[in-house]
Amino acid sequence: MNIIPTALAAVALSMALCANTIAQSFPSKPVRFIATSTAGGPLDIFTRLVASKMEERFKQPMVVESRPGAGGQIAATAVLSAPADGYTVLSSIDTTFTANPSLFKSMPFDPEKDFVPVSVLAKFGQMLVVPTDLPVRSVKDLVELSKKDTLNYGSAGNGLPSHLSMAYLQAVTGMRASHIPYKGNPPVLMALTTTEVQAAMVISTSVLAQARAGKMRMLAYSDVTRSEVAPDVPTMAEQGFEGFEVLFSYVMMVKAGTPQAVVDALHAAATEAVTSTDIRNKLRGVDTVPIALSQADSIAWLKRYRAKWDGVIKPMNIKTE
Repeated sequence: MNIIPTALAAVALSMALCANTIAQSFPSKPVRFIATSTAGGPLDIFTRLVASKMEERFKQPMVVESRPGAGGQIAATAVLSAPADGYTVLSSIDTTFTANPSLFKSMPFDPEKDFVPVSVLAKFGQMLVVPTDLPVRSVKDLVELSKKDTLNYGSAGNGLPSHLSMAYLQAVTGMRASHIPYKGNPPVLMALTTTEVQAAMVISTSVLAQARAGKMRMLAYSDVTRSEVAPDVPTMAEQGFEGFEVLFSYVMMVKAGTPQAVVDALHAAATEAVTSTDIRNKLRGVDTVPIALSQADSIAWLKRYRAKWDGVIKPMNIKTE
């Protein structure tokens, strides 16, 4: 009689039963979500929406805590200091795991080995905007103008989505412009209205009112499909830049070593939350699209954008300071 296969089968059955028990009992206490953004920011609001819906499913408190700074690394480090049991979850913009490895000389964690994704939950693009008195009506007009006149573009800060988007735009189109970083999105919009800067890429909903009032002109959207809140604005691809795509996402991560059954339970609850009708409608209002990727597809997303940003950040010598 061969004992080894029988023993292995018994171990596998025991592990399966254990995983099932964990999945059924999780969570048995409050779950803490640590967000990489400031309180009241888009990511914080998104996290609270999803967490409140997950709370309904789990019948346990979902507590959201904001720990901004260092490109999300402060929040990520806090998650790593907790046990790998799923009770401390990171809510982050994907740049913490995609752009940061190229932006920072060193990081306090390995973005590929120290975390596992629960899901890339939602995506959002950026809107290219210019002052209305700038004599351009298309992206090609802006590129041509940049080769004749000195242009500046603004961002919410070094290494942030608004900066990375414009850097990618320059890399793809050959646009020439100097970068002026500000502390947040509102100063960028003010700089546009005063023509201190001649272009910026920002979240579309932040410029809708100014665009409708005739203070700014929206030239192009960075996704391959048009913005839901500004469907009359063409994409970059529609203006001749085929394959142009700049997207960012909200991703839910847990510490590596978290039981897969717990990861699966979190994924199921987060997916149900972000795809619910009420949250989907709220996200549509801020031009954010739920996607709720599987764990495997989330890993692929992060890997693809890590390579994408590495191919922009290093050649263009983008710094965080």
